[in-house]
Amino acid sequence: MSTEKSPDNDPKELPLVSHLVELRDRLLRCVICVLVVFLALYAFSDQIFHFVFTPLSQALTGGQAMITTKPLDSFFIPLMMTLMVAFFISIPYVMHQVWAFVAPGLYQNEIKVTLPILISSIVLFYVGIAFARFLVLPLIFNFAVNAAPDEVQVMNDISYVYDLIMRMFFVFGFVFEVPVATILLILAGVVDPDKLREHRGYVVIGCFTIGMIVTPPDVFSQSMVAIPMWMLFEAGLFFGKILKGKDADADKAKAASP
Repeated sequence: MSTEKSPDNDPKELPLVSHLVELRDRLLRCVICVLVVFLALYAFSDQIFHFVFTPLSQALTGGQAMITTKPLDSFFIPLMMTLMVAFFISIPYVMHQVWAFVAPGLYQNEIKVTLPILISSIVLFYVGIAFARFLVLPLIFNFAVNAAPDEVQVMNDISYVYDLIMRMFFVFGFVFEVPVATILLILAGVVDPDKLREHRGYVVIGCFTIGMIVTPPDVFSQSMVAIPMWMLFEAGLFFGKILKGKDADADKAKAASP
């Protein structure tokens, strides 16, 4: 008679299987949430398209227009825009599912640090999107439209404009996560705030390099990414050093206590 254990009865396998099942369920909930929000917003897809594309439509002058060179873009672009807005709206629920999956494996002191950082990262992501929508995109489109020579008739393909807008939303959404990332690296002991301060020049170069990669090929757009990223890094460095100092004081107090 065989004495081999069935994989289903292996106690080492059960926790892994249960975690995978829980992960699948939570991913499914996230997808369902995005789809439900999308269906609720579908009737307003034209209004969403108008709101998101307003920075361009306001920059256009007489004779200039938005066009499409593909027959189905006029249907799919508003649809995709609505789906992305549904995803942005669902981010708090998605992050809640991520938190519910990860939190049971954290210690109480880790939860006290991680939860505020998670909440602030969601808020900063939305702030980054708002920054792109209300400040960056109007400046980029006004610059692009007014920079064209008088002999050039500006016609903007909505598929390219959609790609640019979504890129800017995600870029600035993640750019505004720089303070959170900096604080986490400092608190985890991966980097030292004083050494980061000494090597600030490399950070500035890195910010402009990232701006050059993720934006259209002009200095204006690159600066609109690089300068806020640098300022946000400085903010993360400042608060990270404060929090690191508090942790050090707490460790000294514990060591001194009998």
